[in-house]
Amino acid sequence: MRSRQQEATERLAAHTRREFLNTSASGLGLAGLGAALTADGLLSPRTARAADAIAASATNPLAPKPTHFSPKAKSCIFIFMAGAPSHIDLFDPKPELNKRHGQPLPKSMLDKVRFAFIKKDNALLQGSPFKFAKHGQSGMELSELVPHIGSVADDILLVRGLHSEQFNHHPGQLMMQCGRGAFGLPTMGSWLTYGLGSESQNLPGYVVLTSGRGSSGGATLWQSGFLPSVHAGVLFRGQGEPVLNLKNPAGLPPELQRAGLDTLRDVNQGRYAEVRDPEIASRIAAYELAFRMQTAAPELIDLSSEPKHLLESYGVERPEPKGKGGRGKQGDTYKSFARNCLLARRMVERGVRFVNIVYASWDHHSNIPNELPYNAGCVDQPIAALIKDLKQRGMLDETMVVWGTEFGRTPLGENRSGKREVGTGRDHHPFSFSMFMAGGGFKGGMTWGKTDDIGWGVEENDVHINDLHATMLHQFGLDHLRLTHRFQGRDFRLTDVGGEVVYEWLA
Repeated sequence: MRSRQQEATERLAAHTRREFLNTSASGLGLAGLGAALTADGLLSPRTARAADAIAASATNPLAPKPTHFSPKAKSCIFIFMAGAPSHIDLFDPKPELNKRHGQPLPKSMLDKVRFAFIKKDNALLQGSPFKFAKHGQSGMELSELVPHIGSVADDILLVRGLHSEQFNHHPGQLMMQCGRGAFGLPTMGSWLTYGLGSESQNLPGYVVLTSGRGSSGGATLWQSGFLPSVHAGVLFRGQGEPVLNLKNPAGLPPELQRAGLDTLRDVNQGRYAEVRDPEIASRIAAYELAFRMQTAAPELIDLSSEPKHLLESYGVERPEPKGKGGRGKQGDTYKSFARNCLLARRMVERGVRFVNIVYASWDHHSNIPNELPYNAGCVDQPIAALIKDLKQRGMLDETMVVWGTEFGRTPLGENRSGKREVGTGRDHHPFSFSMFMAGGGFKGGMTWGKTDDIGWGVEENDVHINDLHATMLHQFGLDHLRLTHRFQGRDFRLTDVGGEVVYEWLA
């Protein structure tokens, strides 16, 4: 025989969001019902929170939502190194590859492999010109190009066994951001705000910051896909207005702007009551958020309140290295990237759910000895400072910091000229690459996965990109199998049809 609590829960569950909105002008009725049933002891607090979330989403699509289970992380700073850094020059030392420098690979290893540019018949192995050293109590081996990251080795989880199906940049970048190498899909940040909402009242839940030349994927890397547009990433600029068209036109008084927004909101709400289009709710939320951001955004990007020693630790005023640059340079790249890392910390402090820092390009088909040190030097100091800053403030446990890319680089030197010679660049390599994470409930000082002697393929503990996404969502209290959205007749998710949580990573 069912209890009164079970009957009450079933009655509330029957009020789906669509059914309720078709019979009421707002979410207040359902919220009131949930409150009444909870007060009578007929509804569990967790189910009541779910009811509150449904009611709030009727007027605010970014209202905080309950998790599937207790989360470890509340926010994520995903530092995306577009263009594919060389794992065997930065994170995965290969002394055997150095010994075999200039030798060809057996023909059997190359028969069924596709390359973007390498000519198979004349390809030769290329060792790394950079030295590796052990860091921290964990003894994590890292390249001489990232000494600052080495100083936080005991706080990071280094994954050496990632792999992907995509071997060209744009599909590979979409794969890392969206779970599949296809257009029109929501990105990680979109899925997180869709599943959890945002804790920030005055800033977007999902913000994008860029440095360098920009990625080949462009704005497709922060799209909302088939999710409502309120879940798309908002691009913040490095100079001028943080967001284009955020300021009021000259001569528009605040009270007149507010009156106009109120009228616009009433018109949109009336239309929403008729057609139930979630894009109308997104539009209402966007107008209101833009109004609040007019005060919050300028305050956010003003770094004058930060102490001098902290600005120096991030390298906000670092000069550009003389005589270096190449693919990773555009403008004052060193200052821009350092500033973005500091802004990311300020954003998560203010409740932003997902910050994506995109830096490009690492597409080193040539000139690795000169160009890779520039790129690594750009990101090394600010990323280490970010991790230390978050830790010092007691924020690292709940803030997930991820350093990632679309794939790795070949242990073969690129030879697009077709000549039998060792080049100075590397081609695209999806069969193995490296990433690292810090905070967010991940273990620190841990190296996971092992590639073969030349860094070609994964020998132990391979990790697919969908596994990475499943594990990240798990740390936010989300079951990747349950975080779905029905579109064109089927339920989609970030991990698509794969993905398993790597529990060994979890602290």
